[in-house]
Amino acid sequence: MEVTRKSDRLGKEKISSLLFKLSAPAIIGMLIQALYNIIDSIYIGHLSTEALSALSLAFPIQMILIAFGVGTGVGATSLISRLLGQGEKERANNAAEHVFFIAIIYGIIGALGGIFFADDLIHLFTSDAQLIDLGQQYIRIILIGSLATFMPTTFNYILRGEGNTFLPMITMLIGAILNIILDPLLIFGLGGFPRLEVAGAAYATVFSRFVGGLFITFILFSEKNEITLRLKKFTPDWQIIKEIYEIGLPAVVNRLLFSFTVIIINRILGSFNTTAIAVMGIIFRLQSFFLMCVFGLNQGYLPLVGYNFGYKKPERLKRTILLGSLTAFGFGTLGFIAFHIFPQAFINLFNQDPKLLSLGIPALKRVSFSYFFMVLNIIGVATFQAIGKGLPSFAITFLRQVIILIPSMYLLGKYFGLKASWLAFPTAEGITFILMITWLVLTLKNAMDRMTTTESVQLKKERA
Repeated sequence: MEVTRKSDRLGKEKISSLLFKLSAPAIIGMLIQALYNIIDSIYIGHLSTEALSALSLAFPIQMILIAFGVGTGVGATSLISRLLGQGEKERANNAAEHVFFIAIIYGIIGALGGIFFADDLIHLFTSDAQLIDLGQQYIRIILIGSLATFMPTTFNYILRGEGNTFLPMITMLIGAILNIILDPLLIFGLGGFPRLEVAGAAYATVFSRFVGGLFITFILFSEKNEITLRLKKFTPDWQIIKEIYEIGLPAVVNRLLFSFTVIIINRILGSFNTTAIAVMGIIFRLQSFFLMCVFGLNQGYLPLVGYNFGYKKPERLKRTILLGSLTAFGFGTLGFIAFHIFPQAFINLFNQDPKLLSLGIPALKRVSFSYFFMVLNIIGVATFQAIGKGLPSFAITFLRQVIILIPSMYLLGKYFGLKASWLAFPTAEGITFILMITWLVLTLKNAMDRMTTTESVQLKKERA
């Protein structure tokens, strides 16, 4: 008697309904997370423009933590979904157990960094004494509590590998809603809590993520999932670690490149004034609201592509990629419309400083042109990751952020001024899209030709 597995639906159900079922919970959870990020910055912005700038300086350090968590998770999702597609459940379980211990190790390393190096890290980004003081207050707490970042970030991806995006959504909802509640209490000292200002935002973040992490940890040790952690049976396997990081390491580096890019961008903008750094922080947080929709889409898209690629179903693979790309483009279009038409209203949410508005309105309008290409580049990178091609995803990100974006921003700013520097974003995304789509089409054509050949051979054997 054939055993029916939860992951079997990835290769059988209708693509459109399945992509919606898998993506919708992740999108909802990530929208709540993005809403938290925006509200967090709004509260900080009402303290002062300097506090908002300090948060922007600490942002890339947080992204380094998330880079290792998400990169490891992406590698795990890709491997787990492909192993389940190949019927290797025990090996998929073992991959999940490796991710559990990796997350703990990362948390310990992050805590040591916070204890000993928080001041030095902020010093790397600015020489402004006030920004250094505010930035180190925030990042020290985030780093010491970094296990709270790694737990929900990596553990959610384990369940996504089997096509379960509902429970990861609940995890993100728990953390984000709790954070939204705690932020004003700890930042402004409401309800009998002490007024901790910037440090209060950090404490709220760490505590909320830790609660979400405990929830998903409990779920992973239950017997209700296809993937279940049984640490008593755990045996280290360097081949599994290798396979996780064949996809995960390029994903880690991709996000590290983003952190590096943000650091350089902040230095370029800081050469004009500190308000420009605050503008960049606002842009990142505003665009995260619709980009989280694309990243949420990826949570359903990645295991669906990975499973059908591993199971050798080319037609379902093509339909998934087309539908995912069209959906992502729709999100990018909504982002462009919202930020191109209503930039002042969005910036006013954070601070109504006239200088912030005069710099922020043209910046948001110009950056918004990049969203049409940005979302398709994100889907393209996810496609490479899902089919086990980590190198192209890294190369595309490196080209976009290091080879094109940073030099373009520097040169445009130097020769044409601050307002022109924002055009570097649509320039980088547009050029990258041309390369990405060409590379992806050729890769998929070769892969699908092999799948079709395999199917033909199998049919001949069955007829014989």
